[in-house]
Amino acid sequence: MKKKKLAGIFLSLSLVAGALAGCGSDKSSGEGSSKEDSGDTILIGANLELSGGVASYGQSILEGVNLALDEVNKEGIDGKKIKLIKVDNKSEAAEATAGALKLISQDKVKAIIGAATSGDTTAQIEIAQKNKIPVISPSGTSPDITYKDGKLNEFIFRTSFIDPFQGIVAANFATKELNVKKAAVYIDNSSDYSKGLAAAFTEQFKKNGGTVIPSEAFVAKDTDFRATLTRLKAEKPDFIFIPAYYEEVGLIIKQAREIGLNVPLMGADGWDSPKLVDIAGKKALNNTYITNHYSSGDGDEKVKTFVKAFGDKYKGKSPDAFNALGYDTVYLLVNAIERAGSTDSVKIKDALEKTKNLDLVSGNYTVDEKHHPVKAATILEYKDGAQIFKTKIEPQ
Repeated sequence: MKKKKLAGIFLSLSLVAGALAGCGSDKSSGEGSSKEDSGDTILIGANLELSGGVASYGQSILEGVNLALDEVNKEGIDGKKIKLIKVDNKSEAAEATAGALKLISQDKVKAIIGAATSGDTTAQIEIAQKNKIPVISPSGTSPDITYKDGKLNEFIFRTSFIDPFQGIVAANFATKELNVKKAAVYIDNSSDYSKGLAAAFTEQFKKNGGTVIPSEAFVAKDTDFRATLTRLKAEKPDFIFIPAYYEEVGLIIKQAREIGLNVPLMGADGWDSPKLVDIAGKKALNNTYITNHYSSGDGDEKVKTFVKAFGDKYKGKSPDAFNALGYDTVYLLVNAIERAGSTDSVKIKDALEKTKNLDLVSGNYTVDEKHHPVKAATILEYKDGAQIFKTKIEPQ
């Protein structure tokens, strides 16, 4: 998922310029600021959105991470236990940059988990590349965070599939499962995440023989969508694709139903938050669908085991996709450390690049030459506020 704002990155350029050269140094000051792996500890960072606009994502990822660490640390890795050092990037790119600087230069972590969004992950790239520290975003779905303009960011990885894949999956589901012929696309014009998904959906939907009416748009933090929704309704679409985040999507769905726009609505992983139900209302969410990374209703035995363990730890709570991706990210990293036979960050990076057919909760995982995962997507339907597993789509 791509963060809506990248401008904050530039607020921290002076901080980066002053700190990059010293990030590899063992010298630092301040209480607890100089930390190295002891004989029985592996230091891993978590740079997550624990407050701010998309705190729901970061908090869910952290829950999954903590469950996985409980399991891993029962036996450890060659006698070593993982110690997690977390920072709150406050859902801001500048804070994500500062968090990466701290984790690398002061805390001396061997790898970083996070951020949840592509924008906050992008804010860490220069620092991670310079200091050769692997960063794994559990849910950064923009292709550009790992590979852009023919250049590989070799220390950046992700656990989630990429946006073009879920855009294609959504278009295929609309045409082949819902038999949609005429679709509308309603995008967040301030979000590259939204625009990228819309482009992939539109291209595939047209390839499938469908018609896409001219798009309508909004921008992040809008609260009244009735005018644009009324225009969309006048075009009589069979279906509306809304690739955006839960804060706005909840209001869009609520207001769409209020004006009698009752066609199927569909989005992507940006919808996946318990807060969506609170904002939209259970009834309004009926006849809506999302592409996602996993479903707690999947009958796979690995999923069932994870759901039970998560419920046991978190008082019966059902894990969402961000919980699962956080959990999987730990096991992806642990698998790489074990295969590397080392906590050297470059060797961990090399092992991550060679990951193949790793069985995770969110699917079988292989990394390709652009550090894009090759893995399945899940289709979920909302029924009376609950996510119902529809099907799993394997990559072609």
